[in-house]
Amino acid sequence: MKKRFDTKQKSTFIVKVMDCQNGTWQGKIIYAEENRIRYFRSMLEMIKMIDEVVGESEMDENASNL
Repeated sequence: MKKRFDTKQKSTFIVKVMDCQNGTWQGKIIYAEENRIRYFRSMLEMIKMIDEVVGESEMDENASNL
């Protein structure tokens, strides 16, 4: 059984927390491989953004293995 985090393709994220309001973080994520920036308004939103990118790389890897 393949573990979820055993992936050949790596993703590098730079997270910059710019503020902390209402008990959560606001800031930006820089995707190093693509040099793309996305802003987040909560820690949950930040985690979802990272999960989307990691999920995309897993889907790309699975498609290439077919």
